[in-house]
Amino acid sequence: MRSRHMGPDSGRRPEAASQAASDRDACFEVGDDFRRFSQKDDVFCRSFWDPEVRSDRSDMFYETYRTPRMTWRSADGFTQRDYALRNASWHVTDIFAELRADADRREGFLDPYTAVREGPGSAVEVASPQEMAREVKHAARTLGADLVGITGYDERWTYTHAYSRETETEKPQEVTGELENVVVIAQSMDRELLRTAPSALSGAATGATYSRDTIVLLAIAQYITNLGYRAVASMNDAALAIPLAIKAGLGEYGRHGLLITREFGPRVRLGKVFTDMPLAHDRPVRFGVREMCEVCRACTEACPARAIAGGEPSTHVHNRSNIQGIRKWTTDAEKCFRFWANQNTDCAICVRVCPYNRTYDNWPSRVWRWVSGTRLRRLALWLDRISGRGRRLAPRRWWNAARSRYL
Repeated sequence: MRSRHMGPDSGRRPEAASQAASDRDACFEVGDDFRRFSQKDDVFCRSFWDPEVRSDRSDMFYETYRTPRMTWRSADGFTQRDYALRNASWHVTDIFAELRADADRREGFLDPYTAVREGPGSAVEVASPQEMAREVKHAARTLGADLVGITGYDERWTYTHAYSRETETEKPQEVTGELENVVVIAQSMDRELLRTAPSALSGAATGATYSRDTIVLLAIAQYITNLGYRAVASMNDAALAIPLAIKAGLGEYGRHGLLITREFGPRVRLGKVFTDMPLAHDRPVRFGVREMCEVCRACTEACPARAIAGGEPSTHVHNRSNIQGIRKWTTDAEKCFRFWANQNTDCAICVRVCPYNRTYDNWPSRVWRWVSGTRLRRLALWLDRISGRGRRLAPRRWWNAARSRYL
C-alpha cells in the first residue's frame, strides 16, 4: 500500500528516501499535515487534568487499584478475589513506577526507567551490527522477552513532551535521537485470563504482563550498559510503541488499533530500549492482517463502547487523544476509556474476539493463519466464527479450573 503523500523517491535526500521506503514497507500513510503527539494528550493523562475525560468514575477506576477496602460487587468477575488477583498482578510494575515519585517521576508509564547501574566505562568492539543484533536478540530472549525486533529511532513517534502528574503540565522529553537504535520487545498475555473479558479478573493478564515487561526491559538495558553502551528502558513512556514495533518486524496494525503478531495475535504488551549500540535493523513483516481486517468486523461489533471504526482507514481524528495526519483505523479513546471507568477495570474484549487471538503451538491454528493470509480469508473468518473461539469464559469457570487442576 503506497502513501498518498510519499510519491517517488527521486530527488529526495538519502535519509528522506530511506524513510519513505521504510514507511511503504510498514504500510504507513503519513500525510503532509502530520503532527507529533504530546503525552499530555494521551487519554490516561487527560483523565487527570482534562474535564472532558476526568470524572468521579475515572477517579474511582484508579482508586480500585489501590484501595485495600472497598465495596465489592457480587457480579461474576468483579468480586474481591478477582480484584485481589488483578491488583497483585500490577504490584511489581507499580513498585518501580513509584520508586521516584518524590522526583515527579512515574517510571514505565510517564518516564523512562532509571534503575540501571553504571557501566564499566569502556565499550566492547562491535565488528558487525548484524552479529551484534543477533546477540542482543539472543540475550533478550534469554532474559525473558517473548518477541524481539530492532529498528531505528524515529522522531515522529517520540512524544514531543513528557507529562508531569505532579503539575499536570508538559515537561521535557528525555529520549533523543542520540540513542539511534531501538530494541522493541513484546510479551504475551495469558489467553485464558483474557477469555474472561470484560472482568477485573481479565485485568490480571494486563498487569502480570506489564510486571514481566518491567523486569525484562531493565535486564536488557543493564546488559547493554554492561557492554559499555547507553541504554534507556522504556515501557509506555517516551514514544508510541506500536509504530516502532511494526518497523521492528514484530507484526502488523489491526482494525482495533493494536499490534497483531504472528505468534500471539494482539495478545501482547510492548516495551522498548533506546540505545547507541550499533545494531542492524529488522524489516516490517506482512502476513495478511490488513486484508483480513478489511473484511472482519469482530472487534467493531463486539466493542460495547462503539469505539472501534467499522469503515476504511481514514485520517479522521475523534479527539485530541488521536494523532493527526496518518491514514489508519483509529479508535475513539474517550469512548474506550469511559467504558473502562464505568466498569472499574480495563477492557480486552477486542483482544478476546480478534480471530488472530490464538495459540499457534498446534497445527490447526497454524493452518488457519496461513489460510487467513490468502484469498480464502473469508473462509478462515467463517470458520473462526462458527468455532466459538472468541466467546467469553465465565470468570467462575476460570477459578473452578484451578480446583480441578491442583486438587
